[in-house]
Amino acid sequence: MVKIVSVEKIRQIEASVDSSGLMSYSTMMENAGLAVARHVLNRLKSHPNPRVTVLVGSGNNGGDGLVAGRIIAQQSAALVRFYLLKPRVPTDPNFSAVQDVRLPIAHATDDHDGRVLRNMVSSADVVIDALFGIGIRLPLQPEVARVFRIVNQALHDDQQPTHREGMLISPTSPTVQESLQRPWVIAVDCPSGLDCDTGALDTNTIHADETITFIAAKTGLFEFPGAAAVGDLHIATIGIPDNLPEVAGEKSAVLTSFHVHALLPDRPLDGNKGTFGKILIVAGSANYIGAAGLSAMSAYRSGAGLVTVAAPQTVITALSARFLEPTWLPLPDSQGSIISEALPLLLDELPNYDALLLGPGWGRALATQHFLIELLQAFPSHPIPLIVDADALNLLSQLENGVSSLPPNTIITPHPGEMARLTHSPVPEVMRHRWRLAVQKAQEWQQIVLLKGAHTLIAAPDGRLFVSPFKTDALATAGTGDVLAGLIAGFLGQGMKPYDAALLASYVHGLAGTLAAAELGSGRSVIAGDVLESIAAAFSRLTH
Repeated sequence: MVKIVSVEKIRQIEASVDSSGLMSYSTMMENAGLAVARHVLNRLKSHPNPRVTVLVGSGNNGGDGLVAGRIIAQQSAALVRFYLLKPRVPTDPNFSAVQDVRLPIAHATDDHDGRVLRNMVSSADVVIDALFGIGIRLPLQPEVARVFRIVNQALHDDQQPTHREGMLISPTSPTVQESLQRPWVIAVDCPSGLDCDTGALDTNTIHADETITFIAAKTGLFEFPGAAAVGDLHIATIGIPDNLPEVAGEKSAVLTSFHVHALLPDRPLDGNKGTFGKILIVAGSANYIGAAGLSAMSAYRSGAGLVTVAAPQTVITALSARFLEPTWLPLPDSQGSIISEALPLLLDELPNYDALLLGPGWGRALATQHFLIELLQAFPSHPIPLIVDADALNLLSQLENGVSSLPPNTIITPHPGEMARLTHSPVPEVMRHRWRLAVQKAQEWQQIVLLKGAHTLIAAPDGRLFVSPFKTDALATAGTGDVLAGLIAGFLGQGMKPYDAALLASYVHGLAGTLAAAELGSGRSVIAGDVLESIAAAFSRLTH
């Protein structure tokens, strides 16, 4: 399991490993450099005459870079050059090893106009950022900020568009640059300019295409704005075991395919629709019709055996011709909104189902709020796994003890705006303290809090926190939350424990959004229906 720790905790782990004799600092550095080198070598495998520039800081991060560059040079035909921010001490064994193999070295102290740095970066195929890693302190010193600016100028300003033959002006062939060749940036442990604890970001930060971090992930790699500078994240354990007490005791972790694969419900070949769970979704209103269809079909795509949508008749009339698989339960309504008179009908049906989803597309009518209050008052006599989403959360936020009135271990799925209403906090405050707020409220409310957004957070009442690895604009569109809620309901109905169902659904949802964006060529044009249609592909990725 990939744990998430603070910078201070990482330093404690390294000190403990060194003092215990398990592994010396020099061995840890050699292993870290080897992990980076292997990654770069794999990337350059089919590249003719590659050029690699290693940006070397004065601390341990720079040592990792020196090791990586030396190994790349020894194991390939790559031209490896080093640019040192500050001189290394002559007794530094990693610097001596680089000198021994006679690799080109340039020093910032000699490069007064930055021309050498600019040329070394712009001419590289891969740039390894080993300047600061987790050791950054913001704000940057002026001389450091200057170096960062030169690197960024070389990475971006020196790019030249390449065209096959001139420039074609045509409505069907936009005059966009066909190819922008720039170096691929790999950050060592943490992109330089990013605070690996808080996610704070200097304006001159060197944004990475990939980041290789060591031992465990760091909080700031998942916190925005810093997370936008990380690129694809890789974790290298560098030989430190997961069962080390300082690592194993951490309650925050990254959600990975290995973890969620183990959570997938069984699919016995002799199963039937009862085997795979029956889901009841109370959704929709006259103004928000589509939410019911998206959540219902998503529950089916999760593998559920039967999905019933309980909704106002106007919703059912609009959806039933398009969605053939769900069954339908018409509810009494007033002007297209669910009302209290629907309660007896719903309570009669609840014993026939294995999971209940409330909220998608409800709207915020006062009559629907009364229905919700009365339903929750009756709920203790009708135990059933419960997910509360969307407008059901908004309606609860208007009540004094709204979320606390839910049965323990209910899964709630707020986006930042809904979390702001539930906690009576401004949205920027929610965004600044997402991690603390998710954990705190999960414990206070005794609920499972799935706080949506880039790097969705899933917090349990016992203090556990998982972070989704996905950050994609493909999910920043209306209806994708309904798809997520349906997935959770489907997994709950298949007998999963609530927290495990939330974890699996979050991962499948994020992966489906990523695959939909890849299929369409951009996250910009992805809609909720595309995410729904990509769920099967997401399962395929997880199971093969």
